[in-house]
Amino acid sequence: MDEENAPFTEEQNQQIIDTGIIAAENAPHNIRCLTVIGQIEGHYVLPEQNKTTKYEHIIPALVAIEEDRSVDGLLVVLNTVGGDVEAGLAIAELIAGMSKPTVSIVLGGGHSIGVPLAVSADKSFIVPSATMTIHPVRINGMMLGVPQTMRHFEKMQERITAFVTSNSKIKPDRFKELMMERDELVLDIGTVLDGKAAVKEGLIDSLGSLSDAVKALYKLIEKRNAQNVKAAKSNKKGSKSSKAVNTAPAKRTAASRPKRSAVASVLQDCYGDIRLGDWRGER
Repeated sequence: MDEENAPFTEEQNQQIIDTGIIAAENAPHNIRCLTVIGQIEGHYVLPEQNKTTKYEHIIPALVAIEEDRSVDGLLVVLNTVGGDVEAGLAIAELIAGMSKPTVSIVLGGGHSIGVPLAVSADKSFIVPSATMTIHPVRINGMMLGVPQTMRHFEKMQERITAFVTSNSKIKPDRFKELMMERDELVLDIGTVLDGKAAVKEGLIDSLGSLSDAVKALYKLIEKRNAQNVKAAKSNKKGSKSSKAVNTAPAKRTAASRPKRSAVASVLQDCYGDIRLGDWRGER
């Protein structure tokens, strides 16, 4: 296929390879699409055969999107099995803290630490065929069988629970109940929710497809633009009123009147009410 008929330019292809982000062209609003796929790679490099989302690529990309005035919003597309807890939470916190409108959509799966990523946007969608797995924190490799280890797991799980429940409609007690379910999974504890169940539990806002997510993002952008225009007009009106008050002539008070000269004071004492113009020979 020649370059003219290719769906993406060479620059866009390189963006997808490096960060999984692509800039849309000829759209009503300038949005960025961030894909979170495979396993979220954290502090350790995963094997080459694993499809990964590298947090050292995603974090600076999110910062650049937040600072770029030409970008109106962010669409987050998820199909992930989970991954590193701290890396996933770091990305989720960045998305939740963005001032620009954000919308997420879960396709295929949004499992494990993918749950906080899905709820971090201003509005979240999930397709009916997608699933989300809620389970306790797990660790790979060596661990110490001491009470301190269990307390560390509990604190980490509390951080995840607090973030999910503060960015969605699900209650903390219900989230913990789904997380500790014993009869759902064969080799683990937890719960698998399909699209309808995730919406019913309050974990995700709405069922929908890609077009629904894009339309919701456009509405958020237009609402934000309208608020900015209204705020600008209000500030402009306030500055005019302040300028009018500052330029109004001030009333002369006794303290603001010019002091009489020594000669005028003597004349006033000697001759009574005499105008200074008479003394100067102006009359």
